[in-house]
Amino acid sequence: MKILIVGSGGREHAITWRLSRDAARHQLFCAPGNAGTEAVATNVAIGAEDVEGVVAWARENNPDLVVVGPEAPLVKGLVDALAQIGVRAFGPVAAGARMEGSKRFAKEIMDAAGVPTGLAKTFTDAVAAKAAIPEFGLPVVIKADGLAAGKGVIVAETREVAEAAIDDMLVGNKFGAAGAEVLVEEFLHGEECSILAMTDGNNAVLLPSSQDHKRIFDGDKGPNTGGMGAYSPAPVVTDDMLPLIKEKIIMPVIEELKRRGIVYRGILYAGLMVNNAKSNPSGPVAKSGSPVNVVEFNARFGDPETEAVLPRLGGDFATALLHAATGCLKDEDITVLPETAATVIISSGGYPGSYEKGKTISGLDGNPALVFHCGTRREADGSVSTAGGRVLSVTGMGKTLREAVDRAYDGVGRISFEKAFYRHDIAHRAFER
Repeated sequence: MKILIVGSGGREHAITWRLSRDAARHQLFCAPGNAGTEAVATNVAIGAEDVEGVVAWARENNPDLVVVGPEAPLVKGLVDALAQIGVRAFGPVAAGARMEGSKRFAKEIMDAAGVPTGLAKTFTDAVAAKAAIPEFGLPVVIKADGLAAGKGVIVAETREVAEAAIDDMLVGNKFGAAGAEVLVEEFLHGEECSILAMTDGNNAVLLPSSQDHKRIFDGDKGPNTGGMGAYSPAPVVTDDMLPLIKEKIIMPVIEELKRRGIVYRGILYAGLMVNNAKSNPSGPVAKSGSPVNVVEFNARFGDPETEAVLPRLGGDFATALLHAATGCLKDEDITVLPETAATVIISSGGYPGSYEKGKTISGLDGNPALVFHCGTRREADGSVSTAGGRVLSVTGMGKTLREAVDRAYDGVGRISFEKAFYRHDIAHRAFER
């Protein structure tokens, strides 16, 4: 097939790499791609959010499938625009992408579908939002309603921090239109995990579980990031939980969207909090009473979860994506390999705050780990340099999680650039269990 992958990060590199591993020889293109995708695809100089540019390329080149990686073009209606010219795309239409584009909308869908989640209220007035904090207790979660590049969620341990977050969003306009509404939300105790469900709007197939590491520092300290590492499978998700997740969380959302006239096709990413005797032996129970609650939904493959999940998939990946995009997904389209995977993000020093770009990277050639490029660029002299906060995603595979983690860190140890930073404790929760 001729396939265009839209995006420029580690997720898109992993998608492109996995498609290149299919038995069939696909013709792969990335818009815009990065210094890593160029090894397995042809990069096209079109920005991921340039809907008109992507549509124009698709009209001229007639791909068999477009795979949309990031959330922003989904929310902007790229899939809708491609459908208008008869091009098939993997990803939800704009109305479905609101599951990520508006946290208020996602809560409305969950409430209507009876999906367990934290209690929340939405505000546009800072005074009213602050007055609601005592209803939720501490810690409390303050969320910007819209897309904020993974930085619009503040877990406030004190009322002062919560009020400052509300002021930043509603008064200081820190996140622009994305923060014009804020959610004050119940803090869910337990252990987080991620479930990526591939769906054609009627059926859904759960991909292997994973666990992300959001905080910048070891021990889950410091501010949230876009993700500093992940591993798959996540032991907190036991086999008996998977039917519960599908029947009580994924399918009710798909059905509620369908009831509203929205056929959701693509990835429905459920960020979950597991609260049971193993994950939270002495902590409080969620107000929903459920041992599994939804923290958030995303409308696409997660990053860095994708870099840990996709290497574990067997079979023909392009066929699975195409079947989901065209409404004929079957359970057997997804096969899972027995190996485990662990992914470590190497970031620029200073991330998620300010950081420098243009640092030359060494240690990429001949690296024994899978190295997915997140924020890189190819220089005129042929070298690869840093071009983002999260620079590389290094994935190790193994028969055991320990083996996978060791191989990932072996790969990390061979890579260097000025002010490189990474966490040293990826998968620590699994080992602590």
